Amino acid sequence: LTEDSIDKTIFVASEQESEIMDVKEQAQAKVTRSVVFVTGEASPYAKSGGLGDVCGSLPIALALRGHRVMVVMPRYMNGALNKNFANAFYTEKHIKIPCFGGEHEVTFFHEYRDSVDWVFVDHPSYHRPGNLYGDNFGAFGDNQFRYTLLCYAACEAPLILELGGYIYGQKCMFVVNDWHASLVPVLLAAKYRPYGVYRDARSVLVIHNLAHQGVEPASTYPDLGLPPEWYGALEWVFPEWARRHALDKGEAVNFLKGAVVTADRIVTVSQGYSWEVTTAEGGQGLNELLSSRKSVLNGIVNGIDINDWNPSTDKFLPYHYSVDDLSGKAKCKAELQKELGLPIRPDVPLIGFIGRLDYQKGIDLIKLAIPDLMRDNIQFVMLGSGDPGFEGWMRSTESGYRDKFRGWVGFSVPVSHRITAGCDILLMPSRFEPCGLNQLYAMQYGTVPVVHGTGGLRDTVENFNPFAEKGEQGTGWAFSPLTIEKMLWALRMAISTYREHKSSWEGLMKRGMSSDFTWDHAASQYEQIFEWAFMDQPYVM
Repeated sequence: LTEDSIDKTIFVASEQESEIMDVKEQAQAKVTRSVVFVTGEASPYAKSGGLGDVCGSLPIALALRGHRVMVVMPRYMNGALNKNFANAFYTEKHIKIPCFGGEHEVTFFHEYRDSVDWVFVDHPSYHRPGNLYGDNFGAFGDNQFRYTLLCYAACEAPLILELGGYIYGQKCMFVVNDWHASLVPVLLAAKYRPYGVYRDARSVLVIHNLAHQGVEPASTYPDLGLPPEWYGALEWVFPEWARRHALDKGEAVNFLKGAVVTADRIVTVSQGYSWEVTTAEGGQGLNELLSSRKSVLNGIVNGIDINDWNPSTDKFLPYHYSVDDLSGKAKCKAELQKELGLPIRPDVPLIGFIGRLDYQKGIDLIKLAIPDLMRDNIQFVMLGSGDPGFEGWMRSTESGYRDKFRGWVGFSVPVSHRITAGCDILLMPSRFEPCGLNQLYAMQYGTVPVVHGTGGLRDTVENFNPFAEKGEQGTGWAFSPLTIEKMLWALRMAISTYREHKSSWEGLMKRGMSSDFTWDHAASQYEQIFEWAFMDQPYVM
């Protein structure tokens, strides 16, 4: 051993363990920080969509890179979710929060799992039947109150909770997710920094879906417990066409707007979406404000959990395969055709769709295109639920094209894995898609995506180019604009390549499977955002 290598040498029992050690050593961050995620949901405790996936996986990836990470979320006790919090213990810490006309006591529960401190804020408002944000009658009327409590509690948690023997302290990086956590940067600027607390803390707002902003009547502002002079940070005025009647002034408070104003950095879940939110079409009324903060606005594509989505280990697949041995994929296709009752034909391209059956996902275009597609020698399978009209259309289409079409109404995790692995092509004609995960899963499984070039879909799917200077390039097809003609053109290009250019198709599969969409890759990009946030002074009014 040379002298300069002695300090880096780790003696282990086997070569395999040595490789694991090397990977872990490479994954360490240059600067470690105390990171506090604030969110309305995190998998596996409570999840309603992509937000829960991100906040359940990204904190773990950052912790594995050496950061000290806390996640603060509500302790939802609605009956169905109670068992998810079974391993969290009562910390014996409680605080009283001055808001909504009184003092409201919340308590903290804690679980240490996967190197992350999972902190659950407990209050009776989180103990009710229904889903996370509402029930069969719609959204809960007191959601503003529920998430105001969460934000106050998240600001106090690093100061009072002795997790692992000591507190997180004041030099924290707060990562606030969507409107539920958007009051945190406002509280830091309005109620802590003026009194010398959290002067060394910074905050990053992560926008997962700009359509939800936490807007409530302006008359609720005094309930938030903020100083009167901070009303402007949350002030929101609806345009005249969106007001209910002639006497309606349209005055409101907007939680997400408050975070856009006061956060030190802003991140969206893809680079494409970071541009779209600054446009009139995609900005949901906040486009001008977000454009004014372009200098601190970035996009980072979400990662995927390769423990759950890995074709070489997936527990839901009948056969396994990898980029080095693709033989198992053809077997998965045959098994899927058999399971769905379709003719087992390896020569026929099998096209899949997985997602909600609604307007955003472009189901209306698929509906209009199916008669044309069914004239071709293909098979098509759809999995999803949503609009009852589209559900009925799927059932009737299946009865009309028994040898070519299958529509699975509902959702099944095992079936979604088998469709992702068994299909040759995944279709995603979404009208807008902040990030999108299904196209990432598809590429990981060697299934070629055909997507509408919007948001995260445009960022992650590289158009196939058989005549590139360095040989063939690309991982799929991204078509634009969103029309039936363009969608059918992209699909037929994919079908033609599948049938007539087998070597090119195999190259598409392997390039997709070799792409790095891991959470570790995303975590390294978030570290750069953290570094930039600490370079600048925090927000001060």
